[in-house]
Amino acid sequence: MEMQTVKFYQTGTFTVGNRLLAEDERSVQANMHRTNSLNSGHRACQGCGEALGARYAIDAAMRSTSGELIAVNATGCLEVFSTPYPETSWKIPWIHSLFGNAAAVASGVAAAMRVRGRSAVRVVAQGGDGGTTDIGFGCLSGMFERNDDVLYICYDNEAYMNTGVQRSSATPPAARTATTPALGREPGNVFGTGKNVPLIAMAHSIPYVATASVANLRDLERKVAKAMTISGARYVHIHVPCPLGWGSLPADTIKVARLAVESGLFPLFEAEHGEITGRTPIRRKVPVTDYLRLQKRFAHLFNVADEPRIARIQAIADRNIAKFGLLETPAHG
Repeated sequence: MEMQTVKFYQTGTFTVGNRLLAEDERSVQANMHRTNSLNSGHRACQGCGEALGARYAIDAAMRSTSGELIAVNATGCLEVFSTPYPETSWKIPWIHSLFGNAAAVASGVAAAMRVRGRSAVRVVAQGGDGGTTDIGFGCLSGMFERNDDVLYICYDNEAYMNTGVQRSSATPPAARTATTPALGREPGNVFGTGKNVPLIAMAHSIPYVATASVANLRDLERKVAKAMTISGARYVHIHVPCPLGWGSLPADTIKVARLAVESGLFPLFEAEHGEITGRTPIRRKVPVTDYLRLQKRFAHLFNVADEPRIARIQAIADRNIAKFGLLETPAHG
């Protein structure tokens, strides 16, 4: 799926599919042949970014593989709201793994398909940030190190939402969670903690790493589709706002996700074999306060005008912008 630039005035909205666009320019979800692999009837919260991200990601993978796809799903929000036993919203071969071994199970499925001579069948592993950056980190690193033929997708909502909004190693600094309450001299999550798994994946020199956001669904589709054309270990990290855990309005999910990108807090980029090969420049830079104010998990930063800590978050965004060249216009050959 080639990247296609869709101008705002072509649709009149920020939607990804519209009857005003030619059929070959529409997204997977705007096409009547979409698979609806994650179907209606699931129990995700209203405005759930993870449900949206998973639907687009898996449908893009299904289209790229002509439906020859098996998904392995770690325990977490996506698994819980989509498959309350004995029901399921999945219309594809789907396996529920433990919280921490989705990457290992997916590696086993890929090996089994290879032994059976079914090389056309591709494997996707899915997990949230808890099952990816924390509990499943060892299995994920092993999958990368062995270069197993699996696409691992992390849906990052920045905390353990399914079990009560506890901090994970993807929780941003100063964010309030059940285990990092807004109390004391340094309320919220501690600065300087956590890990950046996309960069760690790059350090393994695997064939493909990308970050994506539900704020740019066409970019998300393109990156998943590209990943499915590559053999070996691949990793896509998708930013998915959680209205429940973040304290944002369900109607603001896309707006919040877009502000994370436009402020520089969540850079969008691609890398191959450890080297950055592409990034999405910021269209209109915004201050981090535009993003933080929409979320109750950061309300304590504004109740007492905590300018020093807001400035530290702004500095993180500014470093991302400089590191990835997000204000530069990419050259076109």
